[in-house]
Amino acid sequence: MKLFDSHCHLDDRSYGKDLETVIRGAAAAGVGGLMIVGINRESAHKVVSIAESIRGGFASVGVHPHDAMDCDEETLAELAALARNPVVRAWGETGLDFNRMRSPKPDQEKWFVRQLETAASLNLPLIFHERDSEGRFLEILKTHWSPERRGVVHCFSGNREELTACLDLGLFIGITGILTIQKRGEALRKMAPLIPADRLLVETDAPYLTPAPEKNKTRRNEPAFVKSTLLKLAELRGEDPEWLADATWENACRVFRLDPSDFDRG
Repeated sequence: MKLFDSHCHLDDRSYGKDLETVIRGAAAAGVGGLMIVGINRESAHKVVSIAESIRGGFASVGVHPHDAMDCDEETLAELAALARNPVVRAWGETGLDFNRMRSPKPDQEKWFVRQLETAASLNLPLIFHERDSEGRFLEILKTHWSPERRGVVHCFSGNREELTACLDLGLFIGITGILTIQKRGEALRKMAPLIPADRLLVETDAPYLTPAPEKNKTRRNEPAFVKSTLLKLAELRGEDPEWLADATWENACRVFRLDPSDFDRG
């Protein structure tokens, strides 16, 4: 089974002492592709460095909505320059988060728009974060989107109407270990079979959102655990896990514009 963890944060300090072990564990579990996601200027440099060191490792650069209040044009210019590195295959994560409100709404919205524009100028697909934005995420996106663009709503947590709207925009849907959690994942389990197979991605969001059964043994999530999410997703959809693993691999390669030669380095 060949797996692609389409969203993880391997620059997190929780991996400071055993990152190499975590990477080896992912490879042993069949994880041959990793999208390591940046959340701000400092993080972006770290994820690019990590991606360069991993066979099948790729990176994204961007400013998370939590960090929007610290964003400026200089930051975007620096990230755009960093995006010239061939391991950088996406912009993000960016979007809106009106749940925790770590940055004011005006800052989040302003820099979300500017990142949409910057990613367009670089012809990079986007990795989106959306939580409790009360429709503003889709409202803004619709005015700055075109059919030829690509993106994924990572850790989808919306309702059925929002799912339909995202699919209508041509977006991919990232499924995390929340799917495996009894109470928290109930709504997502109902929607999972409704997502077209050619729009699905699986992800860990490691070190967060550890899936079952691993969450019963460890608090920290790892890319290797994406297999548990894939198996649960296949069960819910009534699909062969091997087939679904291949499908989500192909989807990740399609959204991030990867071909077989991109996995040959290292």
